[in-house]
Formats: sequence, structure tokens, C-alpha cells
Amino acid sequence: MSGAATAARRVDCAELAGHLLRTQRAARRIVAIAGAPGAGKSTFVERLRACIDQGARGRAAVVAMDGFHYDDRVLGLRGDRARKGAPHTFDVDGLAALLARLRADDGRDIAVPVFDRSLEIARAGADIVPASARLILVEGNYLLLDEKPWDALRPSFDVTIMLDVPRATLVERLTARWRGYGMDDAALRAKMDGNDSINIDTVLSRSVRADFSVDNG
Repeated sequence: MSGAATAARRVDCAELAGHLLRTQRAARRIVAIAGAPGAGKSTFVERLRACIDQGARGRAAVVAMDGFHYDDRVLGLRGDRARKGAPHTFDVDGLAALLARLRADDGRDIAVPVFDRSLEIARAGADIVPASARLILVEGNYLLLDEKPWDALRPSFDVTIMLDVPRATLVERLTARWRGYGMDDAALRAKMDGNDSINIDTVLSRSVRADFSVDNG
């Protein structure tokens, strides 16, 4: 359990959706939903959007940090292919630019990238945040990371949430994920020990306190 999560106000999905709807005004707000690899961020954010839709359909839109993965070719040229998913393997400046566009709320739809895990590549313009969306739910591992360049994102967020999941559960989920992709035992150990476990500990130990935490174990 991370210190960032334990210091935050504990809520469940329905309570969180209710709070966001009760406190929403005309201005667009950007909500950060962070958590370690395996915390279930994409599943949770869709559940949160569904809860919000029950009170105000179409109010929320989702943006995933994973859309800003560097391509495998770029990672290979930089010698970072084995560390894909680590903080330095994302286009943080690109994400910051998108957050600025979302914050501008200028009445235009905005195209956003989406990471396609079946292809292991980010697809540009794969989703649209409509101009009408008032709550932008941004999910990703490192949104609350307290180190450069990630810490420059924090002023963009009006509300911050950390998904709290025991470390052992994170490891179990990631192990099951990679086995599902046909990874053998040797490759799985190398991936977990050389990358995923490091990324888990980075999020758990170096994230700032969130406004809210959600038990997602």
C-alpha cells in the first residue's frame, strides 16, 4: 500500500462519481486517476464513467496516458525496449500539450491517441473527447509521480485519485496478463524482475498524496 494512497480520503466508485457530479460547475475539470501497473486503472475508469453516466450521461470522457507510449522502434534506437512502460518511455510533453488543449475548453472536439495492446503501438486520433465533455478522466501509472518531468503535470489536474492495490495482487495480475499473451516462464521472470516490479515500486514509493483513494484490490 502506498503512502500516497493511505493519506487520501477513502471512497468507492459510486461515492466518487457522486462527489464529482455534486461539485461540477460549468467549467471543464480534469481528473487524474493514478495507480501502479496492474492496479486496474482502465477497468476502473470505465466503471467510474458508467457511474457518472447514471447521473449525467455524456458528461465524462476518458484519456489514457498509455496513448503516449514511445513506439517500439524509438525505444529500440534508444536502448530502452526492455524498459517499455517505465517513466522515461512516455512522451510526457505530448501528454502535457494535450492536457493544455483540454483545459482550454475552446468548444472544439479533440482527437486523442489510444494505445492498442494487440499491436503494441499507440494509434493517433483513435478517440475523440467531445467539446461537451465536462469531466475528463485521465488514467495512467505516473500521473502523480513526484519527479521531473511528470511533476509538471499536476497543476493540470483539478481532482486526483490513487487506486490502492496490495503489491502482491499487482504482481499476480501482471503475471496473469503476460501468461495470457503466451509468455514463457523465463521471459516472464525477466520482464517482471527487470521492468514491471521496478515500475510498481516507482509508483508506490514516489507518488504524491492524492485527494482520494479507492480500494481496487
